[in-house]
Amino acid sequence: MRLYRFLVQDTFNSHYLRIIDEKIIKQWLKVLRLKEGDEVILINGQNQEALVKLINISHDFIEGEIIEVRKNQNEPKIETYLYCSILKKENFELVVQKATEVGVKEIIPLITSRTIKLNLNQKRLEKIVQEAAEQAGRGIVPLINNPVNFENAIQFARNNDLNILFDPEGTKFTKNIIKNKNKIGVFIGPEGGWDDKEIDLAQRNNFKIISLGKLILRAETAAIIAPYLIINS
Repeated sequence: MRLYRFLVQDTFNSHYLRIIDEKIIKQWLKVLRLKEGDEVILINGQNQEALVKLINISHDFIEGEIIEVRKNQNEPKIETYLYCSILKKENFELVVQKATEVGVKEIIPLITSRTIKLNLNQKRLEKIVQEAAEQAGRGIVPLINNPVNFENAIQFARNNDLNILFDPEGTKFTKNIIKNKNKIGVFIGPEGGWDDKEIDLAQRNNFKIISLGKLILRAETAAIIAPYLIINS
């Protein structure tokens, strides 16, 4: 039977733990209707997870016995950093959710020359990431960075083993592009695409300009497919 997974702030150093988070307690009691004797998996965002048996349930707290602590085995070997232009409406929230599910380690919102929407609801995005990480069985919760302009993002990405700017005019993606690369930056442009100056700047900083195929994808579609291809190649 598939066990429910939840993020908690705990080091799992004791044999027992106590949950006092009102949101978790409400979900467990009123939504999932968990009872004493049920088991859950708790993650602490540090790639550790604990199998926990519930032993004492009240409306103020829930106590559990830690049966096993183990390293999460689901995190991808390739660290993928998604630099995605801020998109309109719910599209960026969709990107954040699905990028978390496919295994992205960090998400960096980009402000490019053609970016239209500039403001983000950081708390809502963090909630989306947490729920997606729990659902997907992640061992960590991806970090949502503050928005940065394209030029600064180029500088931040210098620590990556490889940076890829995805553009319909780029060369075809192959597995050889990412061979022996462990830390990869994925750059996705806005609805209107990259301008020539941004592509030129990326090329001068040794970025690979890569295409996802002959069809023109929406920005949110590319932001989901590109990390998935890299992580699962």
